[in-house]
Amino acid sequence: MNDDNTLLSKRGGKRSDAGRKLGTGKFGEPTTALRIPSSQEPVIKDFLAAYQRKKLIADLDAIVEFEFPLMDTQPISLPLYSSKVSAGFPSPAEEHVEKRLDPSEFLIDQKDATFFVTIQGFSMIDIGLLPGDKAVIDRSKLASVGDIVLAVLDGEFTIKTFARKKDGALRLLPANSSGAYSPIEITEDMSFEIWGVVTGSFRRFK
Repeated sequence: MNDDNTLLSKRGGKRSDAGRKLGTGKFGEPTTALRIPSSQEPVIKDFLAAYQRKKLIADLDAIVEFEFPLMDTQPISLPLYSSKVSAGFPSPAEEHVEKRLDPSEFLIDQKDATFFVTIQGFSMIDIGLLPGDKAVIDRSKLASVGDIVLAVLDGEFTIKTFARKKDGALRLLPANSSGAYSPIEITEDMSFEIWGVVTGSFRRFK
């Protein structure tokens, strides 16, 4: 039979896997203890909050321009050619017209739930979203893991890939292999909402 001292020795002490894992705090990196005057504690906290906010905004590539499709425009029907050529122009002959295409119908699934935003930065260039491109946002679609979404995070709009970690925690992932942008970990102290799913994009070259 174990006595009280034996029970205490088995139950007491620090477990090797106890506590918060390294790199899971607000800043995603190990922390260290620091002694500061009590009067400076609010100053340090405000500084760290401002630093975290600045880094978050840098990773967001925040969206600031919204546009909506015109509701009363006439359909546009343009030829879609079936010729498959590596360069040059397709033949304008009528027999090569596969069908006629309305760009609005191609880009928009549900007109009254769709709007456009202008891409601001370079965080999503690996999936072909460049600064100045118009992204098509559909608010009627339910976002799934792997979708490109328009999210609002602490009052800032951003376009990122919606993801989850193994433990179920939400993340917003950039698509820029340069490493200039970090994944955004969604924490309980953040205001977070998905505003819509990106269904397409378009740009002008000239």
